[in-house]
Amino acid sequence: MEISDQTTSLDPYFASFEDSLSAKNYKPDTLANYRYLLRRFGRLLETEGIAPSALTPELAVELGRRLPVTPKSQIKVPNLARLFVAHLIEIGVATRPPLTPAQAERAELLSNFETYLLQQRGLSPRTIYHVLRFADRFLDHRFGDNMLDLPAMNIRDVVAFMEHLLARKHPFRDKTPATHLRSFFQYLFAQGLTTTNLSLSVPRTHKPWGARLPRHLSPDEVEAVLASVRVNPRRGARDYAMLMLMARLGLRAPEVIAMQLDDVDWRAGELLVRGKGQRHDRLPIPPDVGEAIIGYLQQERTSTTTRTLFVTPHVSTTVARATCRPSFIQLSAIDNGSRC
Repeated sequence: MEISDQTTSLDPYFASFEDSLSAKNYKPDTLANYRYLLRRFGRLLETEGIAPSALTPELAVELGRRLPVTPKSQIKVPNLARLFVAHLIEIGVATRPPLTPAQAERAELLSNFETYLLQQRGLSPRTIYHVLRFADRFLDHRFGDNMLDLPAMNIRDVVAFMEHLLARKHPFRDKTPATHLRSFFQYLFAQGLTTTNLSLSVPRTHKPWGARLPRHLSPDEVEAVLASVRVNPRRGARDYAMLMLMARLGLRAPEVIAMQLDDVDWRAGELLVRGKGQRHDRLPIPPDVGEAIIGYLQQERTSTTTRTLFVTPHVSTTVARATCRPSFIQLSAIDNGSRC
């Protein structure tokens, strides 16, 4: 047995940890890498004589920094260790340390903001998670461990944080951080917690036109994409079924990802769609869409405990990969400068 395969005191908690991340659409390869790194972290705990129940986020970060990493590693072990300890606290294995007054103040603010996003905005849990994450990161960047002084925030603070995000080794290239921050600042202003609507000062994220996929495809181009993914020997049936749902029913990528096995009512010939704002709609299943889903279930969907219809789906990657295939580019006869 290789050292990397030897079990540690952390192994009993890997399954629930990975299940929690799978629900957020983490890739299987990423989870396998997490397990490898956490086993190394677990062996360090055993060397130090530290039980999983004794871990705190601060201690996990400190120990994680002791583990060597390769220059090309994309995963920061201290961050992974802190994420794992947060899971141990959530399932009752470790004890949540008492909050400082500053931490308690921030937690109360974010909790109220979460309630607003859920009850007033009707956002999905996944979207709420990301909005709260960027709100917390901004507060940490601006105030650190100090008490909050929300009225003192100004435009320079907003711009400085956006510059901080863009200065990362792998800067954010989409518009979601700016969008999430605008939601947070709008909430603060509406609640009277700030005297200025700082959402108006969030810079727009520039995305070169050449880096985008075509916004609209002609009917012939849509058929070219479908034909391209269908013949792919690796996950072709899954990708074809996902794109058929988008092409024939006009579903958005998050709606396809959220689909469950129980959402397909074969007897009634209907499909439950989980849309924005917690809206659930039923749509008829066209024959070709039904055949595509059946083909995927019979050919590629492996035995698993999850009820998610499309296992490890990444729709944006599927579309990008399909539209970058030579067969599609030749059929569509377009060159929009996208990076294929």
